[in-house]
Amino acid sequence: MVESLACVSAMPTPLPPTPSAPLARFLEKLALHRPELRAWALYDWANSAMFTVIVTAVFPIFYRQVAAVGLDDEAKRATFGWATTASLLFAALLSPLLGAVADCARLKKKLFGVFLAVGVGSTALMFCIGEGDWRLAAWLFGLANIGAAGGFVFYDALLSSVARSDEVDRLSTTAYAVGYLGGGLCLALCLAPILWPATFGFASGPDAGADAASLPTRVGFLVVAAWWVVFSIPFFRHVKEPALALETDERRGENPVRVAFTRLGETFRELRSYKDAFLFMLAFLIFNDGIGTIIRMAALFGDERNIDRETMIGAILLVQFVGIPFAVLFGKLAGWIGAKRSILVALVAYVGITLLAYRMDTVGEFLVMAVCVGMVQGGAQALSRSLFSTLVPKHKSGEFFGLFSTLEKFAGVLGPLVFSLATTSGAAILSLLAFFVVGGALLCFVDVEAGRKKAAEADAGLVSA
Repeated sequence: MVESLACVSAMPTPLPPTPSAPLARFLEKLALHRPELRAWALYDWANSAMFTVIVTAVFPIFYRQVAAVGLDDEAKRATFGWATTASLLFAALLSPLLGAVADCARLKKKLFGVFLAVGVGSTALMFCIGEGDWRLAAWLFGLANIGAAGGFVFYDALLSSVARSDEVDRLSTTAYAVGYLGGGLCLALCLAPILWPATFGFASGPDAGADAASLPTRVGFLVVAAWWVVFSIPFFRHVKEPALALETDERRGENPVRVAFTRLGETFRELRSYKDAFLFMLAFLIFNDGIGTIIRMAALFGDERNIDRETMIGAILLVQFVGIPFAVLFGKLAGWIGAKRSILVALVAYVGITLLAYRMDTVGEFLVMAVCVGMVQGGAQALSRSLFSTLVPKHKSGEFFGLFSTLEKFAGVLGPLVFSLATTSGAAILSLLAFFVVGGALLCFVDVEAGRKKAAEADAGLVSA
């Protein structure tokens, strides 16, 4: 009996089936050939539901037509803009410290989970918003923004740990493509009951009360919350917390908050040494202001131009599905001409999009603008993330992505603030030209190879713990 058991235990453990050679090559081209790469990319699928449905397509219209009933158009635009500004400012100020704490206490995944819970919980509670509840709507929208923005600090910081240096551009752009697909599918799932309520058993028509008429939309918010949390599970299962790496003046067991403040102070003093990373952050702050404003204010802008709801939502869906192949193509373009030049190509396109938006009067022009945005939006943001990850030390990725997130959120603060203060939406749109031109000009001065060399030198000689 013992011998038979020994023979059984000595038998080789069956290996999981390996993908066929063509499939393996295809997955490798997309940087999805390992479980941790696929799990990391899938979070873009999960989170994009929130950005597509809540930030971009459905909630802004719901806010104008349901939550903010009784406010005039200027007040609706201002209160929505201020809710966005306040929440992103809060996340911006908190991100650097939390990023540094996550680095020196190996807490990236745990803090990611905390912000995920905040975002998912506040999105689910949007079901409770009724007609005229604009204050509740603004608070929940703000908390959802904080949850999503805070989670992305730690998600982005793990990119350089999950992917090798030759994979980061491909993985980042593929994740954006996956996110476009996930966001588009979730939006379509939420839209069907909104557009055809009777088909799904919801009350419709002029006799339906305010709560009944808004029920399909509010159920959609529950769908987003469930989608967001369910598709985040593989991230927790397959993406590992990086090993702790201490600097020469640090010891294991020290108070992580104290170490975090020390590291932040050192980093701010050393920013001149990481001049290319700093210059890129500054360029990103400026040009991403324009990109973020177009994303966040498109629905409100279209509503002011009397574009009907179905067309606006259809245009946003169009952006999602056009973005899938073009995000992947930008990853290939980065392989040919480099990430920096590829971002500059996207910024030139955004100048044209801004001019088109200023002159936009017809539904056809709105749809053309949507296609153009879909072609460049994912590529510009995905390559910004991957390029920055190669310019900073891996052992300080949380800290640097906290700073990166701060600048990203200040971009999200300034853009909506312009829309809140501008006397006309046309003037607000034209102001975005400066962000793309100035940001692109600063990007031209970033020496990518010198920045990568400096980051590699900082990681050399660390103490493992």
